[in-house]
Amino acid sequence: MSTPVFARPRDKHELETGTSFTPAFDDRGLIPAIATDVQTGDVLMMAWMNEQALALSIETGVAHYWSRSRNKLWKKGESSGNTQTIIELLTDCDQDTIWMKVRQNGLAAACHVGYKSCFYRAVPTGKTAPENLSLEFREKAPVFDPDEVYNKKQS
Repeated sequence: MSTPVFARPRDKHELETGTSFTPAFDDRGLIPAIATDVQTGDVLMMAWMNEQALALSIETGVAHYWSRSRNKLWKKGESSGNTQTIIELLTDCDQDTIWMKVRQNGLAAACHVGYKSCFYRAVPTGKTAPENLSLEFREKAPVFDPDEVYNKKQS
């Protein structure tokens, strides 16, 4: 195993109120990362980072993530061109979540299915029983066709 990039917290006080960046990765070596649009504040996506992805994001100013499904590091937009330039990177009080305010580049869409945000559908609350829910679209249409952008075969 390689040497950790980030220090580990010395104590709770330093973790919560100090100046040392000591991200708390989970038992899989991952930390959740939320990306929001720097201009609108809209949540664009949530993904996971491992230590390498977080370090590359800090070093390059471009969002990198860890794909759990592909089990590999990925630079956001490496296939689609829809990169994320990090304007500000924050951590929460116990340093177990990352929040990035980003400028979404390319087609201005963060979601791999073509929408501006991965959060393009809402779950209605207080209206019906959970087993009878229908998702409500908040974005009318995708910004791009993923089959064209990712060079997938047309069905």
